[in-house]
Amino acid sequence: MTIPHIALVVARARNGVIGRDGDLAWKLRSDLQRFKEITLGKPCIMGRSTWESLPLRPLPGRLNLILSRDLSYEERGKAKGAVVCSNLADALDIARETAEDDGIEEVCVIGGTALFEAALPRARRLYITEVEAEPEGDALFPAFDESLFRETLNERHDAGEKDDHPFVFRILDRI
Repeated sequence: MTIPHIALVVARARNGVIGRDGDLAWKLRSDLQRFKEITLGKPCIMGRSTWESLPLRPLPGRLNLILSRDLSYEERGKAKGAVVCSNLADALDIARETAEDDGIEEVCVIGGTALFEAALPRARRLYITEVEAEPEGDALFPAFDESLFRETLNERHDAGEKDDHPFVFRILDRI
């Protein structure tokens, strides 16, 4: 059996913004649907702020792993339906063990900034929604060398009734 690989799942604007005030800086229902399709059934690792920004907690049909330095977070009932880990290595161990047991090949890292920075060097795949906008924001996706990846999907979508901005779904696989 192969060891499950790490995939980052992110929507980012042209200027690298991924969030503002604990929320997304745009409305893209098509991207939310894609997020669900990519992550459903897979372990999802997220930071505490990302967890708190979710409208529905835990994400149904997924093992939710929260990174937090505050280990009392779980004891205080703030993480119902999730597992709290103090570091990325522990979260990855739990996620990979669960994925292996379930025959899943991928572990998803879904944000925020600090977690993306820590996981990016280990990621084998990036699911990126490139939002064609430049909103103000306080959370950014880290810069990275795209030459280390091969693009395997580039799917353009126009703005419409469900989506405030045009966007591109991309998949990048590490070379």
